[in-house]
Amino acid sequence: MRVAVIYDIHGNLPALEAVLNEIKMTNVDCIIVGGDVIAGPMPTETLSLLQNVSIPTHFIYGNAESELLRHLAGKKPQGLSERADEATFWTSKQLTKDQKHFISQWPATYELTLDGYGKILFCHATPHSDIVVFTKNTPERKLVDLFEGQNAALVICGHTHMQFDRNIGGLRVVNAGSVGMPFGHTGADWLLIDTEIEFRHTSYNISKAAKKLIQSNYPHVEDFLTNNVLEPPSETKALEMLSRLEAITADKE
Repeated sequence: MRVAVIYDIHGNLPALEAVLNEIKMTNVDCIIVGGDVIAGPMPTETLSLLQNVSIPTHFIYGNAESELLRHLAGKKPQGLSERADEATFWTSKQLTKDQKHFISQWPATYELTLDGYGKILFCHATPHSDIVVFTKNTPERKLVDLFEGQNAALVICGHTHMQFDRNIGGLRVVNAGSVGMPFGHTGADWLLIDTEIEFRHTSYNISKAAKKLIQSNYPHVEDFLTNNVLEPPSETKALEMLSRLEAITADKE
């Protein structure tokens, strides 16, 4: 069984289109969508495209979806920044009623048993949180408790937009990276699970994508294009930023 894993699309429709075109050529049996589909320039179109994929597709929610549902329930968003909360307010006005209902049905995690791997747990950030930040550099001792007691041989996560493959307390934890906002380079990152786990990277015409995305009235569209599509932060700068977020989210687990 071959599985495509796509995380953190963030409303970047051109990136998703490029990745799905590549996925269709790999003859996968299913697609796992790991959250943060929305919170970006084209959330409605991005979600609609995923809803119409012919390949069996399974969704879990990320922090972007959690904040949306919290807002729709009449509660104050608790995003990582005021900008994130502003994106939540805007996104809630873009999605259709049916799309909001669709998102409300997504689970926090998804399990899949594959030959050669055993049970795989898909989560957005950690098994019990969709917002806690950790990276390839986070000391293992800080993470053992977050992954302890998992009845799985492998955990696939995302959230921090940087791919890695590491061991935490004897458990293999792999980050799928980001389709719509990868850090360290342009293009789109995702995973292919086959006999081995393959880090995949899909290039697409970012100039053409920028012309399409700029038409959105997303409140931060110019910054999104400049700093996430055309010139993403370097790996060093991204890790510095994530290290600060790590401290902020440490108490949210």
